[in-house]
Amino acid sequence: MAISEELSPQLSLSKVSYWHSFKGDLTGGLTAAIVALPLALAFAVASGVDPKAGLYTAIVAGIVASICGGSPVQITGPTGAMAVVLIGIVSQYGIEKVWIAGVMAGIIQIALGIAKLGQLVKFIPYPVTAGFTNGIAIIIFFGQLNNFFGLQLPRQEHFFENLWQTFHHLDLINPYSMAIAGIVIVTKLIWPYIYPSIPASLVGLVLATVVTVSFHFDIPTIGTIPQSLPLPHGIPHWNDPQLLRELFRPALALAALGSIESLLSAVVADGMTVSEKHNSNRELIGQGIANMVVPFFGGIPATGAIARTAVNVRSGGKTRVSGVIHGIALALIILIFAPYAAQIPLAALAGILMVTSIRMIEWEAIGLLLRATYSDLAVMLLTWSVTIIFDLVLAVEIGLIAAGALFIKRMSDLSLAKIPETEVFPEGIPLELTQEIAVYRVDGPVFFGAAERFVTFLRDEPEVKYLILRLRFVPNIDTTGLVALEDIYRDLKRHDCRLMLTGLQPEVKEILNRTGLLDKIGSDNCFDTTTQAIYAIHPHLPILETQDKELSEV
Repeated sequence: MAISEELSPQLSLSKVSYWHSFKGDLTGGLTAAIVALPLALAFAVASGVDPKAGLYTAIVAGIVASICGGSPVQITGPTGAMAVVLIGIVSQYGIEKVWIAGVMAGIIQIALGIAKLGQLVKFIPYPVTAGFTNGIAIIIFFGQLNNFFGLQLPRQEHFFENLWQTFHHLDLINPYSMAIAGIVIVTKLIWPYIYPSIPASLVGLVLATVVTVSFHFDIPTIGTIPQSLPLPHGIPHWNDPQLLRELFRPALALAALGSIESLLSAVVADGMTVSEKHNSNRELIGQGIANMVVPFFGGIPATGAIARTAVNVRSGGKTRVSGVIHGIALALIILIFAPYAAQIPLAALAGILMVTSIRMIEWEAIGLLLRATYSDLAVMLLTWSVTIIFDLVLAVEIGLIAAGALFIKRMSDLSLAKIPETEVFPEGIPLELTQEIAVYRVDGPVFFGAAERFVTFLRDEPEVKYLILRLRFVPNIDTTGLVALEDIYRDLKRHDCRLMLTGLQPEVKEILNRTGLLDKIGSDNCFDTTTQAIYAIHPHLPILETQDKELSEV
């Protein structure tokens, strides 16, 4: 009897906790589904496939990746980055071969996860990812000009070919299409200020469809979407060795891009929540399984979607149940509202994608790179140029090669070591004071990989309240290092841990000041020596002058 009385309050608290978590997952999943609906249609059109393929992808990949993946709050589905790769593959090979490439990409992702290579994405230089993103944004924007102008032209394989073709047929512009796209663009821009809880994309899509139907505008629409759930089917020619060799390069690009975007999205999700962090290797395996399964349901390769994941977290999503609810909700939407989808104008989807692409551009990254080092700016411009002038497949390959080279170089240059307490504190100092202060020495240029080390450090030593970074032997810091240092600062702040810098070189301090990061960290957290930083925390510690001199050389 006594035992049951002791357990019953715990069981009650557990039930309350589970119910609270489920309510958050339900709200997050439903909200993410509403946001995903217009984007799934739009990114499918941008990929050159039927709109239904985007919905089937969001449903199947969303559920499978949520169950099998390594991020508890990740929402998976069609994305703009993947659409840019897919449009070239669809134009060259057709949808059936895209399915085969998708299965191959999934197998590659699973292999990467099993080989425990998920952590490598953390070492991709920031200028490379910024170059990818900015190039993709430009391709998406200009790729929607045909739908914006109401031009029904055959899709070309290359970006510039499509652009050239569009500008040679401006005499065929449909003003009604431009008006409908304009309605969606204006709605997406002003609606968040009116009623932000309802997604602007959905409001714009419904409004544009109602106007088109009411005034009988003669403009292209997406066509009929079957009022049924996606069913499994076979994939033709999947066992042709010659075809598999031909599709290996596109599949490698799909796997690389899908892995990078999914893991970056998972990192963003980690930064928005204090709950369980993602497992990079399991996330790769989960995304790979999703991409292997999706083609058998008529879908296209998918990735973790940053915007939808953020919506899920902000709306209360806490566990992988939210991703499953997101997929189920989309399936119910198809069953109920599919007959109305035939009237959705392509111009409306163009408006959604144009605004989305503009928001994809890393404006802050461009400003940061302009204020930081020219070498990082050159790397971003190179990646951006290759993405636009050639194709994203080549850009992914060059980016990975550059990332590998930079990773190896920076790993060989960096030395990061924790200074033992016996070298920092004199004898007789209370143990609780030594446990709440950690001092790290960094030798060589700071790079992105260091950020992950401090995240691990915080998990292993939660009692630490002050982290002192000894930067006397850091001669310079690039944009990737700036982003890493800011990530460290934010993560420490979230854990109520104070970041303090000592021994800043003039060049490093100048860059920190120029980019505004020094203001965030605070000049009162910067010291000439480690001893001064410790005195600022505990001004009454009995540290002798001789020890102060020795510590200043640590």
